[in-house]
Amino acid sequence: MFCSMKNGSQNPGVKRVLPLVCSLLLFLAAVCPAASLAATPYEILKECDEARGNLSGITWIVSVEALERGHKNSRRILVKSSGFNVVAETLKPPRRKGQLLILVKGNMWFYKPDLSKPVPVSQRQKLLGLAANGDIASTNYAEDYSILSFEEVDFESRACYLFLLEAKTKNATYSRIKYWVSRRPHLGIKAEFYTARGDKLLKSARMEYDNRIAAGDGERVFISRMVIHDELMSEDTTTLNFSDPVLQPIPDHVFNLNLLRK
Repeated sequence: MFCSMKNGSQNPGVKRVLPLVCSLLLFLAAVCPAASLAATPYEILKECDEARGNLSGITWIVSVEALERGHKNSRRILVKSSGFNVVAETLKPPRRKGQLLILVKGNMWFYKPDLSKPVPVSQRQKLLGLAANGDIASTNYAEDYSILSFEEVDFESRACYLFLLEAKTKNATYSRIKYWVSRRPHLGIKAEFYTARGDKLLKSARMEYDNRIAAGDGERVFISRMVIHDELMSEDTTTLNFSDPVLQPIPDHVFNLNLLRK
């Protein structure tokens, strides 16, 4: 072996140095593989996305509660997600029951029972209060955004990564995002949403992860709450409560727009 020599060939100097060399080699062998497996910024974003819906098959309920200028409005929505594709069906209030938002390959459509076919809409369009259409869908920051910067920071006594993200296309829900991600585990805990130039803060959001999902590889953490604050001219807030997440296969026909045509 590399760290062994015949006793007769050792001199006193070698006897003293050899154990140190062997210890160093063992240390490097243990540390280097772990270092090479450290998550990249892209992989960290992917892990965050999985805790916000971007899985192979999952359903959940999102209850949206908006407080605008002292007035309250609410909506209850059933979301079915498979990878990057999403169907969100409004359950309440009764006058909006059956309305659908369908996200397929980055493009979004709106449909309701009295339409002959789905209508293209933007993920950036207002859903209710401060919530945009894209806020109730699976988050796909890893693919929809370019990473402009990435650094290690402390945020509210927590070790975090701070991302500056820029939308790759106009289909993305927001133009620019500052995104705070906890280091262990990788979860997005705060976001700030800016204009395309990045010079004006529009709104901010805080996320919580109290949901747990039973999965084949163990228990998964899933988002439970997102509170959005207006950062421009009001004290308006919109709260999204996520409940009843269940991992289950979603059939392809659920996302087939042709089946919605009359």
